[in-house]
Amino acid sequence: MKQQLIGLTFGIFILPFLLNAQDQQLESVRKKIAANDFAGAKNEASKMLETSPKNKSALVLRGEARMGLNDLYGAIADLTYALEIDSTFADAYNLRGEAKLALGDNESAIQDLDKAIRFNQKLTDAYTNRGFAKYNLEDLTGSYFDFSKALEIGPADADKYFNRGVVKADLGEFVSAIDDYTKAIELDKTDPALFNYRGVAYYNISDFNKAIADYDQAIKLDPKDPLKYENRALAKSALENYQGALEDFNKAIELEPEDPETYNLRGVVKYNLDDNDGAIADYTKAISLDPTSPVYYDNRAMSKTEKQDYAGAIEDYTSSIELYPTDPETFYQRGLVKLQMGNKYDACLDFKTAEELGSPDAKAAIKKNCK
Repeated sequence: MKQQLIGLTFGIFILPFLLNAQDQQLESVRKKIAANDFAGAKNEASKMLETSPKNKSALVLRGEARMGLNDLYGAIADLTYALEIDSTFADAYNLRGEAKLALGDNESAIQDLDKAIRFNQKLTDAYTNRGFAKYNLEDLTGSYFDFSKALEIGPADADKYFNRGVVKADLGEFVSAIDDYTKAIELDKTDPALFNYRGVAYYNISDFNKAIADYDQAIKLDPKDPLKYENRALAKSALENYQGALEDFNKAIELEPEDPETYNLRGVVKYNLDDNDGAIADYTKAISLDPTSPVYYDNRAMSKTEKQDYAGAIEDYTSSIELYPTDPETFYQRGLVKLQMGNKYDACLDFKTAEELGSPDAKAAIKKNCK
């Protein structure tokens, strides 16, 4: 009896000791993940699994470490095994959904995230991940709900407000988006993207001065991003500050010299500054980088028309029509050029086509010039 009692006492003390050792190991893995030491976390979790192959927490942590190493399929394998051990493990469903999301499998990700939320309705990350998956599937209303739920559960942070702000902007709710971006900025004044996105929202409600102020701050925080200069240039153009816009487009091109749209937009600014030679050079560069955009040919045709290069303008409008044969404005503009060249018959044919495509200006031109 005495030996039995000693044995029982030994068992009572050793079991908590073993459990505590495992907990300490798991916590060590979590700390490595938090420090982005994913390789170290994976190795430590693997050692745990050598002695405890059905430790579902170690499997989930190794899956998370593998995600950090971009081994998404390996992560899914670990998380699937954890779910075979415990089919109600919300964290495993959430992380597997996140891995599938990273692989672009949004529908399957949502299925996993639905289960994560079913088993833990307070799992904030699951709502956030499902919000991203729905956003990718253009379910903006569903995405809005999930991002709002993540904020409701908390804790609130800049990313959560930013995510919801982006969805609101996509829904055209720019004033409400500005509110979310502002709350995000209050929580994190060091993220240039927050100022840039709020600037875009201000631009969309035509508050160009506030947009420029936000772009100023975004550029101050991140002076190497060409998009921010381009955005500020557009706001300056809207205020007819074409010289300021030109300077920003110059900087954007300096940082990214292979973007055709930036050359096109700078060409528009030069056109507004009556620098048609410079505009034509920019449109030509844009076309060389992307010969499939009819807008670039249309714009170059306008500058050629200003220089009375009517044959060149007609050639560009014709190229535009070949790329986009249902735009009434291009037929109308080509008709106007032909009219200036004295070719009334062909001009009227273009006006007629433009009218058939829905141009009211062409209808008026026919009444004035054609019989």
